[in-house]
Amino acid sequence: MSILRVDHVGIWTGDLEGMRDFYVTYLGGSCGPLYENPRKGFRSYFISFAEGARLELMSRAQGYPSSKPGAEAAGYAHVAYRVGSREAVDALTARLQVAGISVVDGPRVTGDGYYEVVIVDPEGNRVEIVE
Repeated sequence: MSILRVDHVGIWTGDLEGMRDFYVTYLGGSCGPLYENPRKGFRSYFISFAEGARLELMSRAQGYPSSKPGAEAAGYAHVAYRVGSREAVDALTARLQVAGISVVDGPRVTGDGYYEVVIVDPEGNRVEIVE
């Protein structure tokens, strides 16, 4: 298996623009374009820094869906690991499924262009594996 690297960490927020401004103004981030999925009422920004992983700030029109393990909730949403290719995503997905790890979504191409699978770790945290 290839060496994983953290690609981004996702945070749910009720004030998307306020959070964007905070990370850009005070922590030196650079903001990418707004991504919107009107069908899901979803909006997000990716914040890049000089080095390391990016931050994905996310909001939904209807608020936070749930607080049960593995579900979307306020605050921490997910950490994403990059594996380098679609084939590597598929191979790791198959290995995880054989081990009984819960696959929540995918593999699929997302609206913002990622090829990803979403799994749930043993404590219910969402983890994205991206190409």
